[in-house]
Amino acid sequence: MPIRILPPPGAPRVLAAAQLSNSVGDGAYYVCSALYFVRVVGLSPTQIGLGLTVAWAVGSVAGVPLGALADRRGPRGTAVLLALATSAAVASFLTIRSFSLFLVAACVYAVAQCGLAATRQALLAGLVAPADRTGVLAHLQSTLNAGLALGAALGGLALSRDTAGAYLAVFAMDAVSFLVCAVVLLRLPTVAPVPGRGSGEPRLAVLRDRPYAVVTLINAVLLLRMPLLSLAIPLWIVERTNAPSWLVSALFVLNTLAVMAFQVRTARAVTGLRTASRAVWHSSVIMFASCLVFALSAAGLPGWTAAAILVVGATLQVVAEMRQSAGSWQISFALAPAHQVGQYQGFFGTGVPVARTLGPLLLTALLVTWGVPGWLLLGSVFLGAGAATGPAVRWAERSRASRAGTERSAYSHTGQDAGAAAVRA
Repeated sequence: MPIRILPPPGAPRVLAAAQLSNSVGDGAYYVCSALYFVRVVGLSPTQIGLGLTVAWAVGSVAGVPLGALADRRGPRGTAVLLALATSAAVASFLTIRSFSLFLVAACVYAVAQCGLAATRQALLAGLVAPADRTGVLAHLQSTLNAGLALGAALGGLALSRDTAGAYLAVFAMDAVSFLVCAVVLLRLPTVAPVPGRGSGEPRLAVLRDRPYAVVTLINAVLLLRMPLLSLAIPLWIVERTNAPSWLVSALFVLNTLAVMAFQVRTARAVTGLRTASRAVWHSSVIMFASCLVFALSAAGLPGWTAAAILVVGATLQVVAEMRQSAGSWQISFALAPAHQVGQYQGFFGTGVPVARTLGPLLLTALLVTWGVPGWLLLGSVFLGAGAATGPAVRWAERSRASRAGTERSAYSHTGQDAGAAAVRA
């Protein structure tokens, strides 16, 4: 079966083109950013870590109100403005040479990125039928990985040159990529804003939706897998195994190519909340097995044997990643009210910056410091979160059905009262 990265023509393909444009720039940015901030901006690693932690913490809080803004003002225009804001933030890094200005720019960058992710989801919800959303998101994920891979290759060229000019070119390219993204998003049809809030409805209703908050929290725990490939596993390979250090890049390539090739196919099995919960549970079981395999690689084995075991662990990890992604996409949309998709997606998306903020510290302490027991504990955490997903989703589904019934009843009574008043008049 041929690999299809791009979704069908129309709005989904335009969304994919926007995703591809900025993911190329982001791929190069991720590869080069640390060295750029040290060698060109002149920051210390501690300053970089502190600045990015604060920035992503601020970004995680901003996702909900920016998503709500997309609901009220229309997601296309909001997404375009946030893409432009991201471009401006990246462009500002070209001239910033102090920690205070770096912190401000990093916060703007993180806020714009988190808001852009939420508004894109709201835009997709307004343009794609509910039954097709998970499939389209799978295509977008494949497109994202293709762009990141290409961008990482371009960033690798800058690393090989290791000059200020090369790093500046990468950041300029990333800024331009978000400008292109904004232009591409303008090709989409306009999605009408949702009606204003009803009487008594809170401004940010998602913050009072406890079942959805629990589902979001469980998803954030499962997203702790994100820093594994970029931080924990590289440190594990170098410090705890006899595998060659170049395996770090090989495992990254394996992950990227696997998602490009199989994410769409994996998502086809997810068609509703029941299959989504099952996919997340299967993902957690596979992640638990992956953690066991990674732990085994530190058993004093010869280099090539350890490398083979690490490849098996990474393969299990990417299979789990694809299943968890497909399940979480379906869950996040299916449990969100149609008129509040932006704020609900903004809230659900906070799991990503939370994982980026807390994940490195937690995983470094668990895996690099504790070693094998840390892998066993991490695998158990994934397994517990996967087991809790089904009950939490069913609770949220019942809660949403109850609210919908209450709203229909209130509307019915209002209509009857209005009718009676008209008769009396």
